[in-house]
Amino acid sequence: MPAVTGQKPGLTGNQLKILAMLAMTCDHVGLQLLPQFDVLRIIGRLSLPIYAYMIAEGCRYTHSRGKYLLRLAGLALVCQVVYFGAMGSLYQCILVTFTLSVCLICAVDNAWKHRDARAVFLALGVSLGTCFVCLMLPMLLPQTDFDVDYGIWGVLLPVLVYFGKTKWRKLALLTLGLVLLAAAYGGVQWWALAAVPLLMLYSGRRGKCRMGTLFYLYYPLHLVVIYGLSLLF
Repeated sequence: MPAVTGQKPGLTGNQLKILAMLAMTCDHVGLQLLPQFDVLRIIGRLSLPIYAYMIAEGCRYTHSRGKYLLRLAGLALVCQVVYFGAMGSLYQCILVTFTLSVCLICAVDNAWKHRDARAVFLALGVSLGTCFVCLMLPMLLPQTDFDVDYGIWGVLLPVLVYFGKTKWRKLALLTLGLVLLAAAYGGVQWWALAAVPLLMLYSGRRGKCRMGTLFYLYYPLHLVVIYGLSLLF
């Protein structure tokens, strides 16, 4: 997103990401350490919509989508290796979900801009591959815990936001995606809609500091800490 210096009212991208980090931490603490406190999981529902919106903004304003995708995919790979080594788990974390989202955004956007056969077939291939990973692989691996975090609807959230041309269209498409996600998963997932009013306050500014490294490193580090505490207790 652009580093606009003008003082627009509202929340910056950095402030929203910090809120998402705190909500995500509450969610994982509630999942691993304090499952009796449902409020922690409810607070945690705020993180996905905020991160999905910011992933879409990152795709729109990054100087290099290739590097953006590689950073995301690289960290996702590291996390999955650690998951498998520590727990033997094949469950695909949210970074894998968002990596698929960025792949879809790049492929579909490229097809829309160039409208040639090669670009269209590439977008179709990426779309079918994403559907295969999210929908078919879990059924083909029934003896494992393989699944993609938030499934196909989670993958589509940043895609929907990206193709909204204005802030209010982005929010409308995000709301539609969250409703479809909540209809699929039910329960506390409906609380994710509470993130929409927060995103209405988004000013379009990144914030004064570059905090990309913090956001990338915090995800695996906080999971390691929580997992370590769960082993102790």
